[in-house]
Amino acid sequence: MATLVCFHAHPDDECIGTGGTIARAAAEGHRVVLVVATNGDHGELTEGVTTVEQLIERRREETLASAQVLGIHRVAWLGYADSGMTGWEQNTASEAFCNASLDEAAHKLAEILKEENADVLTTYDWHGGYGHPDHIMVHKVGHRAKELYPSVRVIEGTMNRDQIRRGIEAARAAGLLGPDDGFDPDGPADDGNPMGSLESEINIKVDVREFAMKKRDAMKCHASQLSDTSFFMQMPPERFTDQFGYEWFIEPGDRNPMRDGWIFE
Repeated sequence: MATLVCFHAHPDDECIGTGGTIARAAAEGHRVVLVVATNGDHGELTEGVTTVEQLIERRREETLASAQVLGIHRVAWLGYADSGMTGWEQNTASEAFCNASLDEAAHKLAEILKEENADVLTTYDWHGGYGHPDHIMVHKVGHRAKELYPSVRVIEGTMNRDQIRRGIEAARAAGLLGPDDGFDPDGPADDGNPMGSLESEINIKVDVREFAMKKRDAMKCHASQLSDTSFFMQMPPERFTDQFGYEWFIEPGDRNPMRDGWIFE
């Protein structure tokens, strides 16, 4: 069996971006390790959480609960502070992940890859899906760690912009969204670029429909940030599976069109 290391920016990113892939890999007997870059200290404060310290602890507990649902064997924290969204004052904080030494962070990650004898590392696409500074840094650190631990295969998790657009259009057609509700995935995201990647830029379409409800259960563990009343949590199971039953990866350097595949091929 192989070892998968999933590298994510914040608590809750693991289930949103790669929850189905993680659950499938674990179910097939592979070892799965989650590495979280930041403590998520700029997330939403919620009932019973009134201080940053309480928020950090709550999000750590939620991540461990999510890991248990998904079958993750180890959770490791790189220990950086959340950088906040693009343009926030926190972008300039010295302890923010976006300002970390690239080599220092990459060595931390590479040490985990070495400890785990990792076969596959997931990181993010070039602009972190939607331009968040910490997501962009995950991309950079992941690829630098590959230089330090060359035997690992790096694949980039992304969002399928075409799929998102189709999902919004279908929700409007079904009356779940009004004609002006939702958002424009082709419009500028945090960094001014459209969200995610086009299907023409994606290499691997991973079928995780069998694990879609595990993915949603893991998302529910992050109750401080993902409300039960949110649009995604209110989706009927079949619609959630339609929207989140596939996960998308870019193989750096691969110019082949998108294919149905698996990360351990």
